[in-house]
Amino acid sequence: MHIRNAVLNDLPVLMELFAGARRFMADKGNPKQWWGGYPTEEMLRADITAGQLYVCEEEVHIYAAFVLIIGDDPTYQVIEGAWKNDLPYGTLHRIASTGEKRGMVDEIVRWAFAKCGNLRGDTHELNLPMQHAFERNGFERCGTIWVENGTPRMAYHKTK
Repeated sequence: MHIRNAVLNDLPVLMELFAGARRFMADKGNPKQWWGGYPTEEMLRADITAGQLYVCEEEVHIYAAFVLIIGDDPTYQVIEGAWKNDLPYGTLHRIASTGEKRGMVDEIVRWAFAKCGNLRGDTHELNLPMQHAFERNGFERCGTIWVENGTPRMAYHKTK
């Protein structure tokens, strides 16, 4: 599996990938986390321009996408609970997979942790697959944060 920065030409595939992820979450009892077409094409364009959107591909087929932001995340400044440390960190956001290959979150976490050994992430309380994926990959639940629209998310942290 090769992980690379997404490029603007990937947008049609990425829009379909995220639409599939929304359908998957709704089918698994989590219809509200990415409602309203989240992430929008505008958001993905901004992520690509910022160099923080990545794709997992094999033989030019994209199987997954995610955002890795190195540096402070404004939504993580307030937590009900406590982070494991206050060291510089990276944040995983918008992890999505086509579902065609198992273990994509594991691949993403391995790659991101090699880049930044202090990772944070969050997910909706109804997103059981992501909760299990975080825990399977050594993340610990640290509390609750609130995203931009004011809704709560379960906060996770993995350190070396």
